[in-house]
Amino acid sequence: MARKPDTPLRRGWTTGACATAATRAALMGLWGEGRPDRVRITLPGGERPVFEVAHWDQGADWAEAGIIKDAGDDPDVTHGAMIRARVSASGGGVEFRAGEGVGKVTMPGLPIPPGEPAINPVPREMMTQTVQEMATRLGQAPDIVIEISIPGGQAIAQKTWNPRLGVKGGLSILGTTGIVRPFSCAAWIASIHRGIDVARSAGLRHVAGCTGATSEKTVQALYALPDHAMLDMGDFAGGLLKYLARHPVERITIGGGIGKMTKLAQGARDLHSGRSQVDFAALSQALGVPDVAYMNTALQVFENTDRNFPDWVAENALETVRSMLPEGIAADTVVIDRQGGIIARAGA
Repeated sequence: MARKPDTPLRRGWTTGACATAATRAALMGLWGEGRPDRVRITLPGGERPVFEVAHWDQGADWAEAGIIKDAGDDPDVTHGAMIRARVSASGGGVEFRAGEGVGKVTMPGLPIPPGEPAINPVPREMMTQTVQEMATRLGQAPDIVIEISIPGGQAIAQKTWNPRLGVKGGLSILGTTGIVRPFSCAAWIASIHRGIDVARSAGLRHVAGCTGATSEKTVQALYALPDHAMLDMGDFAGGLLKYLARHPVERITIGGGIGKMTKLAQGARDLHSGRSQVDFAALSQALGVPDVAYMNTALQVFENTDRNFPDWVAENALETVRSMLPEGIAADTVVIDRQGGIIARAGA
């Protein structure tokens, strides 16, 4: 068992908070206050963190500042990325643009409509409030173009859900609180929800959630599903199915390896090894094989018992799935070996 850290895990800041801090610093330059070494912003919850200004550039009618994103102790792919904001006068109001490494929305279903920079509503609100507050204080018109860029963001985005969600060309500027909480499941589950939203908006009738890359590849090929039908479920079967119950499609396929699918078959909804385990005593009784009670892994059960075990897993995993969904959503399960071969199916 992994030992818990001796000290609390350190929080970090979202890309939206960093973009807001960069915007504030750039406005200070544009509106005559000069280059700041650091800036303070107000988060939606009222907290007022300070950010170091790591990049600066300025021209006759524009200014640009950059903040290095600190995600704290969270394994965030954007940790260490430079979030830049370039500000200049607009024809009226606040206008957002996507610079290098920031994506554009190309599909419906996300909080931002197609054609817009992938800058989510709360970061937009934070930056707009910063413009309005500073304009009032400095006697300026709150008419500003804010161009957000993230050097290298297009490459980083390939490690995220953005390509599958129809965000092309780079990363999204995200965050609802401004704070990144270490190892939170919330961000992953939120991505699953957005995937369902995009699939529904695209009119897809069949989606799939899989526990990993191998099972995803097999299920996608089995049903010839498009990329945006594949929901990156991972361990969060419960999070996917709860949202799908409220935002239904016609059909859901759940696929995975024998270990995680066995846990799902026994009623687990969070399939992470640290949060659920196979109950071998109960499995022994269900299969009628006493030796199973003394085994250590579902793979060991598979390799040392009758081949009907995968069928039991597929059928009972399907019962768990169906128990979380309303009538009218068809469901099936696919159990896959380590090589990507299908060893059992139920509900197909």
